[in-house]
Amino acid sequence: MSTRFTTSVVTANDLFEGDVVYLTPQGGWSRIHAEAELFTDQAAAEAALDAANAQPDRLVGAYLAPARSGPDGPEPAHFREEFRARGPSNYLHGKQAERMC
Repeated sequence: MSTRFTTSVVTANDLFEGDVVYLTPQGGWSRIHAEAELFTDQAAAEAALDAANAQPDRLVGAYLAPARSGPDGPEPAHFREEFRARGPSNYLHGKQAERMC
């Protein structure tokens, strides 16, 4: 029995820096969730995931993360993804440090 597809973004970790990254509509990678491409079609999402998995020299752990459309772009649709989008859980480095400056 297959699982039902939900709108998703492709996410992974940058191999060299460890940061969470998201596939953008332009085919690049962003550390900002709202800049991710929101997939509503399962076949397109799986093709993008396959392309991400074909970059083992740059990415690790690519997967489809549930997301929903928001006013500023895709938003996480699961608490785990909200946590990952915020950045490291210990403050003053990574995404948190950039926001505080």
